[in-house]
Amino acid sequence: MNLADIVGGVAATLTTLSFFPQALHVIRTRDTGAISLTMYALFTLGVALWGVFGVMTMQWSIIIANAITVALAALILIMKVKAVLADRSADPQIGD
Repeated sequence: MNLADIVGGVAATLTTLSFFPQALHVIRTRDTGAISLTMYALFTLGVALWGVFGVMTMQWSIIIANAITVALAALILIMKVKAVLADRSADPQIGD
């Protein structure tokens, strides 16, 4: 393993770990009110594309970190979409 692999592995680990507190908070409380639907949709797509990049270049630190993050982000995105749809059905004037 070379220095670039070590740096990539540490970076992937830290960025994935930094996402956990927010993800766990949202999953536990189910409160997505402070989350922008647009931002989270773009974030989830971006993380998924980083995962695809990792697969295309066979960089395991990128593949693993982004697989974990996209799973959590997708779960939160689904929760946010459900909340927005519930709010819109209650009041059609509500947006993002």
